Amino acid sequence: MNFTSDNWSGVHPAIAENLTRHAAGMARAYGQSDLDKRIEAKFSELFEREVAVFFVGTGTAANSLALAAVNRPGGVAFCHSEAHIVKDECGAPEWFTGGSRLQSVAGKAGKIDPKKLVRELRKFRPDFIHAGQPMAVSITQATEVGTVYQPGEIDAISEICRSKGIPLHMDGARFANALAGLGISPAEMTWRRGVDVLSFGGTKNGCWCAEAMVFFDPSAAKDLPYIRKRAAQLFSKTRFIAAQFEAYLEGDLWLELARSANAKAASLSEILRADLRCRLAWETEANEVFVIIDEALADEWIAKGLGCYKWPAPEDVVDSLAEHEIVLRFVTSFATGDGEVRRFAELVRGFPA
Repeated sequence: MNFTSDNWSGVHPAIAENLTRHAAGMARAYGQSDLDKRIEAKFSELFEREVAVFFVGTGTAANSLALAAVNRPGGVAFCHSEAHIVKDECGAPEWFTGGSRLQSVAGKAGKIDPKKLVRELRKFRPDFIHAGQPMAVSITQATEVGTVYQPGEIDAISEICRSKGIPLHMDGARFANALAGLGISPAEMTWRRGVDVLSFGGTKNGCWCAEAMVFFDPSAAKDLPYIRKRAAQLFSKTRFIAAQFEAYLEGDLWLELARSANAKAASLSEILRADLRCRLAWETEANEVFVIIDEALADEWIAKGLGCYKWPAPEDVVDSLAEHEIVLRFVTSFATGDGEVRRFAELVRGFPA
């Protein structure tokens, strides 16, 4: 019963087989192979417009270099106070942008509150040089607490970005899970809503090591080849990232895997919802479930073989916790089986289902 993280899961067999298929032979290096070019074109097909695509090895690299590409002198990027880029990337965005900083914006359920975003942006007046200047807004889809920005919520934030003349970045480490939850097209969740740059993640959803930066205006990425090289993210054998994406996107495998993970999370959510000893922190909208629970009960489950994660309580739930309560996170993946969900149900109920 391991629901610790989708980072713990292995590689989908189709992706592993495709890596093996491309392992032999010679191909041009540094992103110039026929396979690289074909998969870059596949991204344009996927998003229904010409895009510029750059493969990298980690989500941190994708986020940091995407922001580096849109940086300004004295740049400030705005993100949710619980966003991965501000909480879990060890200052990489600031490092790779050469001194920009991240400004947290509050909001319930892991989402930026548009009114609070406007309020934060007002602090950076063009006539007050000492504060620096806004360079981007970054939203996480799905969010760090497993919720999903609805199309109208993305619209509201992108409208603010347009009014301020700054780009909107989407951290899509769990892009497939969010998309599967909404049931709309990749275009409808991104550039048609005003998203300018996307960090497109595959690693959490069945790939070995495959992330991409997608620029919906290729001209905005003119410096990215140099930024990526300088950051040591231009792999010599980039074709092996392309090979992963080839299998990942073939026949909509990526969405199939995300739907499976989301369905397993929904099952966990219902098991937990039925237990009066705990309550959901937020509604489950992708492949993460967060529950508020007495720590002693959580420790009892963990001692009996449950793999999960004690999660630092965000501001919008911390005041609702009783003295001994904590937030527990469960994450499902493409590899989560029905048996694991069934055993968890038996654990919670205290007897075989």
